[in-house]
Amino acid sequence: MSLSQPSNSPNHTIPFGWIVGITSLAFVVAQLDVSIVNIALPPIAKTYQASISTLQWVIDAYTLAFAVLMLSAGNLSDLLGAKRIFQLGICIFGIASIGCGFAGSAAVLIGFRVLQGVGAATMIPSSLAILNQAFAHDPAKRVRAIGLWTAAGSAAIAAGPIVGGLLIEISNWRYIFFVNVPLCLAGFLFSFRLIQSKVSVNRGFDIAGQITWMLSITALIAVIIEWPNYGFNHPVIFGGLLFSAVMLITFLLIEKKVKHPMLPLHLFDSPTFNVLLLLGAVLNGAYYGTVFTLSLYLQNVLHYSSLHAGLAFLPLTVGFVISNLLSGRIINRYGIRRPILVGLVMFTLGFAGLFIAKENTPYWQLFLPFLIIPMGMGLAVPAMTTGILASVDKSLSGTASAALNTVRQAAGAIGVAIFGAIGVGGSTAVLHSISVSASITIGSTLAVIALIFKHLKNKK
Repeated sequence: MSLSQPSNSPNHTIPFGWIVGITSLAFVVAQLDVSIVNIALPPIAKTYQASISTLQWVIDAYTLAFAVLMLSAGNLSDLLGAKRIFQLGICIFGIASIGCGFAGSAAVLIGFRVLQGVGAATMIPSSLAILNQAFAHDPAKRVRAIGLWTAAGSAAIAAGPIVGGLLIEISNWRYIFFVNVPLCLAGFLFSFRLIQSKVSVNRGFDIAGQITWMLSITALIAVIIEWPNYGFNHPVIFGGLLFSAVMLITFLLIEKKVKHPMLPLHLFDSPTFNVLLLLGAVLNGAYYGTVFTLSLYLQNVLHYSSLHAGLAFLPLTVGFVISNLLSGRIINRYGIRRPILVGLVMFTLGFAGLFIAKENTPYWQLFLPFLIIPMGMGLAVPAMTTGILASVDKSLSGTASAALNTVRQAAGAIGVAIFGAIGVGGSTAVLHSISVSASITIGSTLAVIALIFKHLKNKK
């Protein structure tokens, strides 16, 4: 069906399904490459004789670049127009995927994973900005669009291990990257149907803020990954932490004084914005870190093949799809507070179920936690995203969506780094990492629930 939008709304002549479909395609390829690589870690390790630390970099090189560049991409989306930035990002992602597939060494693979992260960081805030600007006049339609967009990304991140397992079974791990190419090509060609939104010609670009932010987060995640190799008292580790803290403080001072900040600090005046950012960090840090560990658990402890390990993650796909598709109706009826709270309770119960993971745990005992965790997350994330976008002026929609996704991706990279570091040392260490990740997740989620009760109003 066609949209009925006022003439000042971009994309007002484009059917609803086209706008959601084009933007969701970008989210699908970006999220797919968050999780599809997890299932390929053992064969990648065999190809390059790679250590756990190297495998962590294969994962985190992507999420790290994704995280540190997203704020800049959000600013560019508002500054130059969401359509242009969207098209640039999807081209970069497709080219980088080809490079990953042909990588001749672990170092080259990691390098192209960084470039993939650049493309993803450019696509995601611009795609969400396109949605927010297109449906800003109709909050109910915006909720529905964001729910479908989130459902597509969530299904992709959950389907990644399954798709990866199938591709590895019928060919080899390199095809997990080649599969992105036709999707990127389709997204780029279809994006020409979108109409360029208005740009903020009076806004500048915060180069100093971008550099200090990038250095701070990169140093922090590098320290966490390399901590097991050096030990906390090593000058490289201690110095890295100190450098990260100094750069973060410098970044905040720059953002406070610069005329056109990359991250306007007045956004943090809103308790709703702050609580929802924290929620995004907890959800992604827990999920990304645990999926990394569970991939090692299924293949290195339970000795599943890549295909069987991928199929074992099928409940994650089902759980995400079901809850995301229902979330729009639930948000429109009950507001954002109730679905977030219900989702977090389910998320907590699912992680509590992971304590049963042992050396000989039958799969049927893991099925319920694998289903409940994504169902809870799938209820909470669309409501969280809706709340973030509703809390800011639509002219800052690219920046706000970038802030949310920056926090989420940075937390995801940190989760992989921490839980992966705990899992170094064989089967016993992997099992210990699962129990630690479950304990940390349950405690942090309960803390967020308390904050939601205190600060989050029931907004639609």
